[in-house]
Amino acid sequence: MSRLAGFLWWATAMPLLPLVLPMAVLTRRSALRLAPAAGPQQGLVGDAYPGEPLRLLLIGESTVVGVGASCLDHALIGRLASALAKRLERQVAWRACGENGITAAGAVERLLPHVQGEAVDLLILVFGVNDTTHFSSARTWGESLQALARPFSERGSRVVLAGVPPLQYFSALPWLLRLLLGWRARLLDRRLRELAAREGLGYCATTLEMRAEYLALDGYHPSQRGYEVWAEAMADWFIASASELSPAQSLSGSADGNVKAMA
Repeated sequence: MSRLAGFLWWATAMPLLPLVLPMAVLTRRSALRLAPAAGPQQGLVGDAYPGEPLRLLLIGESTVVGVGASCLDHALIGRLASALAKRLERQVAWRACGENGITAAGAVERLLPHVQGEAVDLLILVFGVNDTTHFSSARTWGESLQALARPFSERGSRVVLAGVPPLQYFSALPWLLRLLLGWRARLLDRRLRELAAREGLGYCATTLEMRAEYLALDGYHPSQRGYEVWAEAMADWFIASASELSPAQSLSGSADGNVKAMA
């Protein structure tokens, strides 16, 4: 995020604070609270395929723990694991490490210690909504994501940054909040792309339009259908970007000798 872009956002937002703050307080008080999805936070899919499983880890905010879905099998992690297993014809051993309401900086302190020693083939960092609403600075945002990625990238894991969700589609937010927070989310997402390019990480844009059928009852989190569409799009991106990887970066497929790489 350039300093000029950040300055323009604050220059626009500050005069609107007398309108925005009461909206934010009222929205927070009246918001429907949904619990994280039920079920174990790790599992295995595609067990009919031969060979060693792809080890998939998601670290992130409420979408990683499946808020808006009934169980994790129907949330982002479960849907993504199933989609990858089908496309790669490979088992996928998945784990979700998330917390509702957490920022990237909070995850460095509270989530990373639980998983940083794990052997992982593919790590996906899913953050942005809470950093947007908590007005995390561009510097804090970037440094926190680097701290989350570093223990895994240094051991050769493929690390992918999921794009910041489009807050301008969140129906739970009044129109003015949607406008301002959607703008700020796009600024953080630009910083995300810059970080990925600079550090050699993957970047997968979150382009899901939050239509009514894709939103949970709270108008803030994805519904089970929303998670399914998001996961399928993410899996398609992985497969399409496989050709951009070097052999050292690729994630091998099944034991029959057919190499299936992904970003």
